[in-house]
Amino acid sequence: MNSLDWAVLIGYFGVMVAIGVWSHKRVDNVSDFFTAGGKMPWWLSGISHHMSGYSAVMFTGYAGIAYTYGVTSFVTWSFPIALGIAIGARLFAPRINRLRSRLHVASPLEYLKNRYNLRTQQALAWSGMLLKIVDVGAKWAAIATLLSVFTGVSLNQGILITGVITAIYCTIGGLWADALTELGQFIIQLLAGVAMFVAVVAELGPHGGFFGVWDEPELAGHGKPLVGPYGTVFLLAFLFIKLFEYNGGMLNQAQRYMATANAREAARSAKLSAVLWLVWPLVLFFPMWMSPLLVDAQKPDGSDAYALMTEQLLPHGLLGLVIVGFFSHTMAMCSSDANAIAAVFTRDVAPALSARARGWSERKGLIAARVTTVVFLGLSMAVATQVDSPTFKDIITVVIKWVAGLMGPIAIPMMLGLLRTFRKSGPTAALTSWAAGLFAFYLVNYPIDKALGGVALQYQVSIPLAVSLVLYILIGHLKPEDTPERDALIERINTDDDGPAGAAAVPAPAEPRDGTVGAPAKD
Repeated sequence: MNSLDWAVLIGYFGVMVAIGVWSHKRVDNVSDFFTAGGKMPWWLSGISHHMSGYSAVMFTGYAGIAYTYGVTSFVTWSFPIALGIAIGARLFAPRINRLRSRLHVASPLEYLKNRYNLRTQQALAWSGMLLKIVDVGAKWAAIATLLSVFTGVSLNQGILITGVITAIYCTIGGLWADALTELGQFIIQLLAGVAMFVAVVAELGPHGGFFGVWDEPELAGHGKPLVGPYGTVFLLAFLFIKLFEYNGGMLNQAQRYMATANAREAARSAKLSAVLWLVWPLVLFFPMWMSPLLVDAQKPDGSDAYALMTEQLLPHGLLGLVIVGFFSHTMAMCSSDANAIAAVFTRDVAPALSARARGWSERKGLIAARVTTVVFLGLSMAVATQVDSPTFKDIITVVIKWVAGLMGPIAIPMMLGLLRTFRKSGPTAALTSWAAGLFAFYLVNYPIDKALGGVALQYQVSIPLAVSLVLYILIGHLKPEDTPERDALIERINTDDDGPAGAAAVPAPAEPRDGTVGAPAKD
């Protein structure tokens, strides 16, 4: 990097902070901070939803997969995400929006107290927060890895720089700042991605051009959609996982649906995000597929290939723009995650722990939200320094195995609890499926993995979700726990009109009875 690249990078950071300061004026209460007051346009929500699903892991971990295996990086990653969001546009997006518009909640998990009970809500809230700390830690490590390639700064210095800048704008501006910076980041990534695409295509002449290049020996097998550990089972498992994860199971995407004015706008937002996930990653991935022709990766997993290619092909100025693109994706995801976890802690966890928190004024609630955001970012940055430790192994292991494997048990009760089909599944089904799914993750990834000398990745990530799903459905049939109160809540989430069903009263959180925390009142 030279002074021009540094100027681009510093200018980008300055704009992000300025957007946060401007967004501060639009945040008057907790609802504004967490859901933009339901005033976000569908197209901005859709772009924000799309951008909040990226991070620098794409340019490190997935760049390594593309370098080693080729197009399977698209087929088994962004394609399942696009398909999952397209399905969720009808199945989940409208219902999640009604959580805000009809139940007046500001956290995606807030409704679980009435849908199940307080104990279930707390189990999902705490496990979701802990998983997100690990997830975001991997994202900080990914961007710091890229920063070290270009600037020579240490991993910890890179984590500190990106974390502090993100903390400033997302803490003071809330979801509005997240969405507006993600819009700017999308424009930057559009320019950077196209520049890199054009630069790589210009280098393909000696290798047979755009179409003939696939015959090159360095790209042998790169055109196969499913290869190596990324086979049919992995694809199907990932599709199922992403259906839940990117429609709200990881919380931050759910906020984008909640931020729109109504259910119809939320569905349009999801459809836009699905289209972007189907088309835009092709532009980003193509240079990665070609990277074996142009660079020799220094790392065994090829995770530095894209960064090395960027340095080699792009002139200064454009190089700085691509680096900004790396930052934009990571900061978009991490800031949205921070906002989502702050919502969960402020709205779901703190009131259960403290009577004082239940009586917070709007001002105190907003202060708590901002403090929680800073604390979450600090914890995730601390975890980021341990990503390459024996416990976490490497970046892509954390993202694929830990996050994908643990997300299912947390997301199943939250997402399926929205649907009429599963109205008989109550607290017993939710808690059992959650606990059994987490235990299955532990067994498959540690004792069984060690005993068998290795368990295939697709089973490590899919078995926990499958266990949770089967138990949630089975227990719901064997021990139905539907009540008039729960049925009324589900009807409000599922009805399109404002008739009697849609306007049915939602019961207040019940007082504990017979020693059971949050047990629903009986008629």
